[in-house]
Order: sequence, then C-alpha cells, then structure tokens
Amino acid sequence: MLAIPKFVQAQTNNTQLQITRIADLQRPRNIGISGQVQSIVGNKFTLNDGTGQIIVDAGPGRWHQINLNQGEQVTVTGELSKSGQEFNAFNIRRSNGSVIEIRSPEGPPPWAGGSNRGKPKPKP
Repeated sequence: MLAIPKFVQAQTNNTQLQITRIADLQRPRNIGISGQVQSIVGNKFTLNDGTGQIIVDAGPGRWHQINLNQGEQVTVTGELSKSGQEFNAFNIRRSNGSVIEIRSPEGPPPWAGGSNRGKPKPKP
C-alpha cells in the first residue's frame, strides 16, 4: 500500500503555501518546497528535503546576492524549470522568517531580455 505524503503548510505573503516534496515536483507555478541547503555555487544551491534534492536557481548574481549558508533550512516558492532539472525561485523564506524576494511569479524574470526589455521594437 502506498503512503500518501504529508504536506506541510507554510505562510508566504499572508497566503497559505502548500509544500511539495522534491520527489513529487511537477510543472505548476508558485509551488513551495522546503529543505536543507546542501551546497551553494553563486546564486544556485542544492536543496534536499529527505525525499530528493534539486538545484534551486535564485537568479543571476548581477541581479542580487542571496547569501545563504550550507545547512540552512529554507522554504522556496517558485516553479520547476522547463527542463525539469532545476527549481526557479520566486522567493526564499529563511527559518528566522525573513524573506529574500527574487522575482514575481508573473511573466518573465526582470533580468530577461536585457536593457531593451519592455521597449517597443524599432520599425524596419
């Protein structure tokens, strides 16, 4: 008989967030995962929740620095990347309750498209 995983509730921006086990990740937007930071390279880190691990992408270092610590417990809100190999972070909640805002879940990230993002294209 298969056991049904228990989901943990976390509060993010005054709304309830359902925590998903890394082993159960799919492609919906604005989902939460929670676990321990295993290793960090720049603004990417490996998160392990005991059921699996995944690389979390917190955007480019030129945008901001996340300054997490190995072994830290965090809850990340975001979405699974198109490749399914990484989890793109919208925000990171630390165990002390502070939140690192990365980007809005709506639309592309603000660093996509360079300096011409949002400007009309010139007519040929």
